[in-house]
Amino acid sequence: MKNLKLLLQIIILTFVAFISQGQEKKNILFIAIDDLRPELGCYGSEIAVTPNLDKLAGNGLLFERAYCQQAICSPSRASLMTGSRPETTTIIENYTYFRDVKPDIKTIPQYFWENGYETVYSGKIFHGKFTDEELSWSRNPARPAVNKPNFPGGYALPENQEIYKRNKAEMKAKYGGESYGLGLGPAYECAEVEDQAYMDGYNTDVAIATLKGLAEDKDKPFFLGLGFINPHLNWVSPKKYWDLYKPEEIPLTTQESQPENGAAMGLHASFELRVRDGIPKSGNIEPKLARKLKHAYLASVSYVDAQIGRMITALEEAGLRENTIIIVWSDHGWHLGDMGVWGKATNYEIATRVPLMIWTPDMPDKNRGKSTEALVELVDIFPTLCELTGLASPKKLEGQSFAPLLENPNQKWKKAAFSQFPTPALREWAANPLSQGMREIYFGPLIEEVEGRIIAQQKEKWDRALFENNLMGYAMRTDRYRLVVWKDRREKDAKPVFIELFDHQSDPNETTNISEKHPNVVAKLMKQFQEGWKGNQIDVGN
Repeated sequence: MKNLKLLLQIIILTFVAFISQGQEKKNILFIAIDDLRPELGCYGSEIAVTPNLDKLAGNGLLFERAYCQQAICSPSRASLMTGSRPETTTIIENYTYFRDVKPDIKTIPQYFWENGYETVYSGKIFHGKFTDEELSWSRNPARPAVNKPNFPGGYALPENQEIYKRNKAEMKAKYGGESYGLGLGPAYECAEVEDQAYMDGYNTDVAIATLKGLAEDKDKPFFLGLGFINPHLNWVSPKKYWDLYKPEEIPLTTQESQPENGAAMGLHASFELRVRDGIPKSGNIEPKLARKLKHAYLASVSYVDAQIGRMITALEEAGLRENTIIIVWSDHGWHLGDMGVWGKATNYEIATRVPLMIWTPDMPDKNRGKSTEALVELVDIFPTLCELTGLASPKKLEGQSFAPLLENPNQKWKKAAFSQFPTPALREWAANPLSQGMREIYFGPLIEEVEGRIIAQQKEKWDRALFENNLMGYAMRTDRYRLVVWKDRREKDAKPVFIELFDHQSDPNETTNISEKHPNVVAKLMKQFQEGWKGNQIDVGN
């Protein structure tokens, strides 16, 4: 009997300890923003109205030099969500589901689910239809009181809906099922509507309703993902966010030209923007339209910022803020006319550098509101969240936890960040090869012009099959330099076809490729490049 009582006591204590441990585990609010460059007040923007993100950064840690692994939606998100780089996931364009090629790979929410978390999302976390419902998410989100927007093309205004339907019908009649990406509506919309009229407002309502349900379950920590579509094209947002800006005060880029001596294949013809109705299919975007487009982008950023404010307020009202890690990230940057380009999909700083900030309940007060210049990568998020919640990281992750930076933002850190992108000039914005429709309807002359520049630069190196299908630009960002190595991705040891070198100490806007003038620097950086991401990590123990 005595032994039985002792056994029961041990079981009870073990159970109580388990429950207590579960209650002490940190929740995670995981906020994703599509196509957001560091155009925020907390990143020094003189024009962006982003009080909620600024406040979060003012109480957490902001990363000044965070980089995506590929500046396009699906490859970036597949990399971030699995803690694996594009060369490992093999996802380099938007149309392949990572489970089809890597069925056993672990995702962040999947791993947290396996370790006792409720995992649920609202909005865009993975790309498109690749939402990984069965393996990554433990429950469905709640249904809010408001109706889900269901407007043609996502436009609230009838005139824009009609433009979208007309253009789509024309392209579908010509190309049938191959008309995706052709015949779209306007690039932006300003409408006198409530926040919930567009998907980002609605998805925030879903997340808030879901949070209330999660708050009722005291036994399990949660991983709640909230993903915003804006500021991805089309830039649709309620008029009140447009009214935050005076058009005449919106500055345009001062760098309208491609880098001097830069790779002719390194920039695209702004395909993603040009397929929109009312946008010139060739030539420059004139200043009046450029200012309208940037106005639309900024308004959509402020719209998203307001939704994040609503979400954090709901977290506080539920009494969960003090036990929840909040992390905010964007999948890649965006050229707003910089280098003469509109869109993402390049290997340059403007497309690969992203906003990243984190707030934790127990980070040192002395570090709240600080920023760090440490080089970090989106692939680092998976191991970081594991460390901050006390979970052992899966063995095959290809990033490095930046949790130590919360304790010391100025400590020595990794030597380089790595990104990549296949020939932007000869692919669509989704990084897939150009479709016949895209060539015929919009960009035949543009593509011929781009090809001509590449041939003139590369001369005997020009090979259509290589440049269109297998040429990859691999970018390495160090403390001072950006090195872009263009080579055949099928051959690991292939000799580079072309090399770009930019010195951020003297040329932060990457206006001039100086590789030919500084062969010794190139040779040194190439040696570092060959060491790969593993050779550029920091040993935190030393």
